[in-house]
Amino acid sequence: MTETVAAPPLTVMTVNIHKGFTTFNRKFILPELRDAVRKVGADLVFLQEVMGTIEKNGRNGHDHPETPHYEFLADSIWPQFAYGRNMVYPRGHHGNAVMSKFPIVHYQNHDVSIAGPEKRGLLHCVVRVPGQASDVHAICVHLGLAESHRQQQLELLCQMVRSEVPDNAPLIVAGDFNDWRRRAHAMLEREVGLREVFVSAYGESARTFPARFPILSLDRIFVRNASVHLPVVLPRKPWSHLSDHAPLVAEIHL
Repeated sequence: MTETVAAPPLTVMTVNIHKGFTTFNRKFILPELRDAVRKVGADLVFLQEVMGTIEKNGRNGHDHPETPHYEFLADSIWPQFAYGRNMVYPRGHHGNAVMSKFPIVHYQNHDVSIAGPEKRGLLHCVVRVPGQASDVHAICVHLGLAESHRQQQLELLCQMVRSEVPDNAPLIVAGDFNDWRRRAHAMLEREVGLREVFVSAYGESARTFPARFPILSLDRIFVRNASVHLPVVLPRKPWSHLSDHAPLVAEIHL
């Protein structure tokens, strides 16, 4: 009789890194942020507000790395990464990124911006995890500040899941939902079968903003065709110094 060996769990992390600056843009702390993300050791890292490129004359004296910020953060720890450009300005751009220890075999960025100055995106990555019969689908999310925009963007997310993600494939959706009213949970579970990991584990979503004294529940990790063990909000030290959002981490069993 042959025993079936369960694939090891995936550790997933999501954080809005605020373009590598502390709250109120007081200090550029990307190197410190990289060290902190490394210590978590996640297999998949979902990043929001990460800089793609920035021209030298747009750095305002800050010591930005020569490479895009997501490459600097990935370094030798995450050999695979994908970036979706959302906001473009004269001297650079930023967006969502996914860093992975496993091959990203396909990715596509979906522009879900609604009329107005806010530019938002959904970065869909297909990740090939050793020992898994199906590829893992990972969607990095950053939704708008306006309630009406978020509702439209959630509908676009549901449409994307229906059209691009096989029904039986493991799916992880994580990022900054700006959903302080907690209205995404019921819709995403009803429409596409996504379950929020903190709601499943503890009965309510995690408070993540502002990181120093979290009051609002803005950030989320949702899963489908997967289970979760002990999701956590990372402690204030050092994170309240490194981002205005507290990071979320979860162990995903596929």
